[in-house]
Amino acid sequence: MSRAATSKIDSPSRFGYASRLSCRECGQTGELGAHHACAECFGPLEVVYDFPAVTRQSIEAGPANIWRYASLLPVAPDVASRPNTEPGWTRLVRADHLARALGMRTLWVKDERANPTHSFKDRVVAVALAASLEMGFKVLACPSTGNLANAVAAAAARAGIQSVVLIPANLEPQKIVGTAVYGGTLVTVDGTYDDVNRLASELADDRDDWAFVNVNVRPYYAEGSKTIGYEIAEQLGWRLPRQIVVPVASGAQLVKIDKAFRELTALGLVDEAPYRVFGAQATGCAPVANAFRAGHDVVAPVRPDTIAKSLAIGNPADGPYVLDVARRTGGAVADVSDEEIVDAIGLLAATEGIFGETAVGVTLATTRRLLAAGELDPEAETVIVNSGDGLKTIDAIAPSQPTLRPIRPSLQAFAEFESAQSPRKAVA
Repeated sequence: MSRAATSKIDSPSRFGYASRLSCRECGQTGELGAHHACAECFGPLEVVYDFPAVTRQSIEAGPANIWRYASLLPVAPDVASRPNTEPGWTRLVRADHLARALGMRTLWVKDERANPTHSFKDRVVAVALAASLEMGFKVLACPSTGNLANAVAAAAARAGIQSVVLIPANLEPQKIVGTAVYGGTLVTVDGTYDDVNRLASELADDRDDWAFVNVNVRPYYAEGSKTIGYEIAEQLGWRLPRQIVVPVASGAQLVKIDKAFRELTALGLVDEAPYRVFGAQATGCAPVANAFRAGHDVVAPVRPDTIAKSLAIGNPADGPYVLDVARRTGGAVADVSDEEIVDAIGLLAATEGIFGETAVGVTLATTRRLLAAGELDPEAETVIVNSGDGLKTIDAIAPSQPTLRPIRPSLQAFAEFESAQSPRKAVA
């Protein structure tokens, strides 16, 4: 560590060391509070900090969840003592078998399945909940493609407040049940996620005490994704990977991981080093990849049609900022077909024992494609993000699995079964 930031604040406030909101377009700044759009240009707002002096030791002494990074988030100093789902500190798995299959030297999987509702969305919701309660909101709400719905319903139940969740009616049944079980209000909408999001935006304007985590408190919510980047660096021994591949839905996860890497460097917690950020989308919903390929700065909306429903956001709020990050770091944004997604899910499971949801199929298949195109360096240390659990997207993978027929409970029946197997699947 060569340097540390000096605080301009004597002590943390109810939002910790967050000091203001800043427009990501025009740079106009304003006070912290329930604001998400710039009063000057209507651009999106972002949290800005005056960080204290932070050391590796002070972080390592914290709890084994995202609150070890509380001083780098817009949350109250005592956040760890309040009822929350305590997500984070998930595994960073060295994937040597997968690396060999892909022809790579060093590959890691940041495995988000161990979060309370089995996806990275628990991180962003925990931060949004903490900030929302400070601002006096009474209801935690969201529009969602599934994982966020699970996380909001669970976090609200844990905090003892009401939840209202809006989802497209065609979501995976596992995600619908995984939201309803928490007892909040669940509304299915006949339309795409973008239709649901428009309705949520209207409700956010109409209901003063409802915190829509990814709408009217989005600046705080999005900061939770930084903790993925913080953890990767800490788990690598306080260094940055040379390459990282991240699934892109709204795009906030990718953008905030990049922000985390830049903050850690500025604070002197990691040595300054180049890294490249790559985004992954499904071909059936690839507005950011399309814009990257065409050399555009504007992301044109699309109508989603893919099995990767957790990434099916046709008009991604952070799309332009994903393009900025990919281009600034020398990365790229690419897309893959549904068939490639299913194949990649199986490859990850068979090589590393990790059953990820469709989003990781997108990420791994994109990694393969980028390697084949020469855009990813197979010799460089690489991290891919598995954002959720495959048990949430069973329907996407089930058709590709073999049909099983029961055998009689006898040695002869087993021998007949064994002789009928292909050499690859024969029992050793």
